[in-house]
Amino acid sequence: MAKDEMGSTELDLADWRAKIDLLDEQIVKLISERAVAANAIGELKHRSGLPVYEPRREQTVLEHVKKVNPGPLPDQEIQHIYERLMDVMRSLQRKS
Repeated sequence: MAKDEMGSTELDLADWRAKIDLLDEQIVKLISERAVAANAIGELKHRSGLPVYEPRREQTVLEHVKKVNPGPLPDQEIQHIYERLMDVMRSLQRKS
């Protein structure tokens, strides 16, 4: 690869990494907002005597996120991400 091509590739790589950094910041903010909502739901569940784990609700969430998934990640990968996310949110609710 010629020097000019390498410099251009590195610049492109840096640009993409900067974009990913910005996207990560947005994702963290959204996860934090989701955690606030999950925490409030956990408090309501505790006061109402409802269980933290609701498999039907989690299945509904999974179906919804797969339905709105524009790609390029396959639905199965989106499901894996959300299963982990809901696991973390459940732990948060148990601490409420």
